[in-house]
Amino acid sequence: MAESVKDVMTPGVVAVRPDASIVEAAQLMRTQDIGDVVVADGQRVVGVLTDRDITVRAVARGADPLGVSVGSVCTPDPLTLAPDDPVSFAVALMREHAIRRIPVVEGGLPVGLVSLGDLAEARDSGSALADISRARPDRNS
Repeated sequence: MAESVKDVMTPGVVAVRPDASIVEAAQLMRTQDIGDVVVADGQRVVGVLTDRDITVRAVARGADPLGVSVGSVCTPDPLTLAPDDPVSFAVALMREHAIRRIPVVEGGLPVGLVSLGDLAEARDSGSALADISRARPDRNS
């Protein structure tokens, strides 16, 4: 069983600047087949932006997506993990704060992401959540 966050995280991370438009972020999400990006200012992680953030915090409010910055709709100041943190710590943070993903940071910069799906796959690869997490995204979008 995996013991450290680095053993279960999705390595590498797609990051955007806080001043990028949500259209830029959405296009990255589409081309990378992902539902979230880390928001970083070059020195540190300052937020996490999900496809749901774009939908609920901007589009549903009628905002012009080209005029809305990532920094204005992302979840600011996210909890972060270090690669050597124990997996049990990641699980506890997700439980306590009811969050689905946590950026993994080393030297202030993002190096990966731990999601509920990553944890499900590591802890019970036969679970429904692990199966769903391994599935390819809907290619019709």
